This record gives sequence, C-alpha cells and structure tokens, in this order.
Amino acid sequence: MKVNVMAVNFNVDGKLVDFIQERMDKLEKYYDKVVVADVFLKVESTSEKENKIVEIKIHVPGDDFMVKKQCKTFEEAVDSSGEALERLLLKRKEKIRTHI
Repeated sequence: MKVNVMAVNFNVDGKLVDFIQERMDKLEKYYDKVVVADVFLKVESTSEKENKIVEIKIHVPGDDFMVKKQCKTFEEAVDSSGEALERLLLKRKEKIRTHI
C-alpha cells in the first residue's frame, strides 16, 4: 500500500513517517485491497494539550474512508485512527461477503 504523509505547516521527522507506514501496513491484514492511504498531520494552535490532529483517508476500490483524531501525540492519534480504520475495513469486508 502506498502511504502519503503530509504535514501542514511543519516538517515531520523520519521516525514518525516510519511509524505511520508501519501502522498503515497493518491495515492490509484486515482488508487487502487498500490502494492508497493519505495521512495529514496538523498542529492546532490552542492552549489545550490535545492539539495534534491526524486525518487519514484510505482509498479502496469503490469507496474512500476518512478518519480524524485529535490527541496529545501524533503516535497516539495514528494508533487510534488505525483502530477506527480497522473496524471500518472489517465492516466493509463483511458487507461485501454477504453480497456475494
């Protein structure tokens, strides 16, 4: 799966990109037809501690899924987004399986 990481208004380090790639690769275990994952990283300028926003848009044939999470760290946000995407992909897989 191709993973595009886009950071808005800051430079992302290699460790975070590797972490995101590794987490997105785990999604193929749940649904192997994922084509592309677009990951947007943003830092909201607020006084709150949970100011890191991660938006993940994944493209599967016939559909797109979008998940947005806001957490204290990018790693935490990517993990919770990945869990939400796992649930979405499993639901999609079950839906396709029942229609066959």
